[in-house]
Amino acid sequence: MNNSFQKAAGLSLIIGSILMVLTMVLHPAGGNVTHIIKIFNTIVISHTIAIFSLPLMAFGFYGLTTLLLNHSKTAFLAFYFALFALIAAMLAAAINGIVLPMFVERYFNEFEQNKNILNPIIKYGFMLNKSMDYILIAGILVAISIWSVLISRSNTLPKWMGYYGMALCIISIFGVIIGFDFIHLSGFRIVVLSIVGWIILAGWMMRKKG
Repeated sequence: MNNSFQKAAGLSLIIGSILMVLTMVLHPAGGNVTHIIKIFNTIVISHTIAIFSLPLMAFGFYGLTTLLLNHSKTAFLAFYFALFALIAAMLAAAINGIVLPMFVERYFNEFEQNKNILNPIIKYGFMLNKSMDYILIAGILVAISIWSVLISRSNTLPKWMGYYGMALCIISIFGVIIGFDFIHLSGFRIVVLSIVGWIILAGWMMRKKG
């Protein structure tokens, strides 16, 4: 991989991660339909930023994968898990941040007389969004664990970064065991920000290496 591609991929990871952080900052807490209407613009903008960050993340992950290919072709397995996670992230952002507020806005004036029909639809959307969140977190953690093992066994990037990634995955597994709520907004922010921290480091190290 040439230096300019490596630097561009690293920069994409950093920018994509910053946009993810911005999404977390702007992301409003959920609420009833009246609250959703009040924060309509904030919901749409925050999730649009999240969707925009995903191609940048995918390009950066491809660069990281290519960097590690000389050590092991297993790096592509991590890349495929990451892509799977990014697709889930796109669906979650679209469902919760675009479809839901548009749906609520469209039927807001009819909500009271049709709430027996509309409420289950909204709840179904929330459950679908949660399932995408679980896929996102699981997929990206599997990808990071594979990349981290490869980093720790090679001289491609600093070995401590690999140990950090493996520690992050072990802590996440422990969180599952003790019943930590990864999908609640505060829990989701903690997990995503921890993951984003590793990704920013990866992008930074890729640029330095380039």
